[in-house]
Amino acid sequence: MATERIILGIDPGTTIMGFGVIKIVGKKMEFVQMNELLLSKYNDPYLKLKMIFERTVELIDTYHPDELAIEAPFFGKNVQSMLKLGRAQGVAMAAGLSRQIPVTEYLPKKIKMAITGNGNASKEQVALMLKSLLELKELPKNLDATDGLAAAVCHFYNSGVKVGGKNYSGWASFVSQNKNKISGN
Repeated sequence: MATERIILGIDPGTTIMGFGVIKIVGKKMEFVQMNELLLSKYNDPYLKLKMIFERTVELIDTYHPDELAIEAPFFGKNVQSMLKLGRAQGVAMAAGLSRQIPVTEYLPKKIKMAITGNGNASKEQVALMLKSLLELKELPKNLDATDGLAAAVCHFYNSGVKVGGKNYSGWASFVSQNKNKISGN
């Protein structure tokens, strides 16, 4: 494993996409950036998806992350909300894969557990713990940015741990890890 690496964390959303970037030097985490992409002023859902894709590519081209951690949509009662979140997550993942960045997704409870030790922690509790861990001077107005940062920190804490399957960095990665599933015909 590299002694220095960059992790981009994304909290996908169709109203606000939060993101955070951390740098790992040895076994120490350093804060680089966190912010959000505000999408609520746009009505066209396809324009929102395009903007999520383009902003994710821009973040990758700016910070050159080695890995992308993304929050998985939680299962709610509103099917339309789940569909919208799944699409937002999908285009962010596609942006990472288009730049050959390995993508790992984490359930919200897993992220909260990694940061606070409590899978049912509030957004505010997660944000305050990140403020302490990364010695942040202040927190953003919206906590979607800290949710993106939390995904990156969760990924750092889970580095080297395979949980719930395999991670793929693209089709070549999938093919090389699944040779037994490919026929020669």
